[in-house]
Amino acid sequence: MISGGTVAFHTLGCKLNFSETSTIAKQLEEAGFAKVKIDESPDLVVINTCSVTDHADAKCRNIVRRSLNSNPLSYIVVIGCYAQLKPKEIIAIEGVDLVLGANEKFNLHNLLNDLTKRQEGEVRVGEIKEVREFVPSFSSGDRTRTFLKVQDGCDYFCAFCTIPLARGRSRSATIVDTVLQAEAAVKDGAKEIVLTGVNIGDFGKNNDENFLGLIKELDKVEGVERFRISSIEPNLLSEEIIDFVSKSSKFQPHFHIPLQSGSDDILSSMRRRYRTDLYKSRIEYIKKRMPNAGIGVDVIVGFPGECDSSFQETYDFINSIDISYLHVFTYSERPNTTALRIDDIIPMQIRQERNKMLRILSLKKQRAHYEKFVGKSSKVLIEASEDDGLLYGYTPEYVRVAVNSSEVNPNSTENIYLDKINPEGFVLGTTH
Repeated sequence: MISGGTVAFHTLGCKLNFSETSTIAKQLEEAGFAKVKIDESPDLVVINTCSVTDHADAKCRNIVRRSLNSNPLSYIVVIGCYAQLKPKEIIAIEGVDLVLGANEKFNLHNLLNDLTKRQEGEVRVGEIKEVREFVPSFSSGDRTRTFLKVQDGCDYFCAFCTIPLARGRSRSATIVDTVLQAEAAVKDGAKEIVLTGVNIGDFGKNNDENFLGLIKELDKVEGVERFRISSIEPNLLSEEIIDFVSKSSKFQPHFHIPLQSGSDDILSSMRRRYRTDLYKSRIEYIKKRMPNAGIGVDVIVGFPGECDSSFQETYDFINSIDISYLHVFTYSERPNTTALRIDDIIPMQIRQERNKMLRILSLKKQRAHYEKFVGKSSKVLIEASEDDGLLYGYTPEYVRVAVNSSEVNPNSTENIYLDKINPEGFVLGTTH
C-alpha cells in the first residue's frame, strides 16, 4: 500500500454510488491522499460506474480520456456495477490500470502498491454470489444533504434489471449500526439525510429487523432536521410506514415509488411483485394521510411486448393517480436479463416517442403539484450551491424553490413565501 498523492473521483449513476464513493474517498484520505478535481492533474483517478444508465461504456471511456488529457500518467481505477458486469470490456479501454468488483472496491486503499502505469491493466473481480458483506457509507461534501446507504443488493430479479448481477443479494447492517452512521452524518454537518439503497424496503431481512423499525429509531436521532425515504417498492411500502411518516416531525411527506408500467400484463412480464390495483391503493392511502405529499414515480417505456394499447394503459393510469413527477426511462437491452427472451421488440423511435409523451405528462403533474403551494409560505432547506444569484432548496413536499441569495443563507431552513412558478421547473420565493 502506498501513502500520499492526489486523487480525483467521478461518479456515475445513483445516490447509492455517491455514498459509496464518499466512503472510498475517506479511506484514501486516511491513507494520505489529497482530493482534487479530474482536471487538476491527479495521480489517481477513481471512476465509479453504473450499469442502469445508457451507454455505460461510452461514458466510462469519456472520463478515462478526460483524465489522461489532464495527466497522461494518472493511474486509473474503475469500480461500480459496470465494472462487476463487464470487467474485460473495461480493462480493454486504453489507459485503465485496475478494475475492481463489488467485493473488492472497498479494499482499494490496500490494493494500491504503486501508481506506475503498466502495459496491461489488472482485473480483480470475484463472483457476485460470494458477496455477503454490507459496507456502510454516506455521502459527504454537501453539508445540507447526505445520502445514507441503509441497504445493498436485491433478491427480486426483475426481467429488465442487472442490479442483482452487479450488487448481489439483499443485505443491510443492523438498526443500531445504521443509527450510528446517521449520527456520524449529522456530525459531518448534514441537515437532511436521504435513506438510499437498491431495495430499501427489504432492510433487515437478514437479521430479523425491518424498515419500519429502522425509521422509528432514526426519528430519534438528534441534530438532523429532515429524513427522506428514497425509492421504495410499492409492495414493501406498508400502511404502517405511511402512518409513521404522516406523524413524524422529521420524515418528510415525500415518497418515490417505482411503477415501471401501468399495464398489468407488462408488470407480469417484467416480473414485478405487484399490480396496478395495489399501486393505486398505496397512492390513495398516502394522499388520505398526507394530502399534499410529493410522490415521484419511475416508469419504463418500450419494454418488449409494450404494444400501443399497453402504453396507453400506462399513460392513462399515471394520468389518473395523484402523483407529483415522473422519472422516465427508455428500455434498453441488458445482457443476461430474462427480458432478452421476449421476441416482441419495440423500435427505438417508438420508445423515444413514448418517453417524450410521459415527460410532458410529468411536467403537467409537477406543475399541478407546485400550484398547491403558490401563495403560501413553507419551510425550505436552502442548499449551498448558487446559480445566477439564486439559492435553491426544497419544501418538505419536494417543491424546488429559488430565492435571491441576498435574502437567505446556505444550509439554513427558512420560512419562504412561494410567489410564482418559473417555466424552468421551480418556484420563485421570497422571505417577505
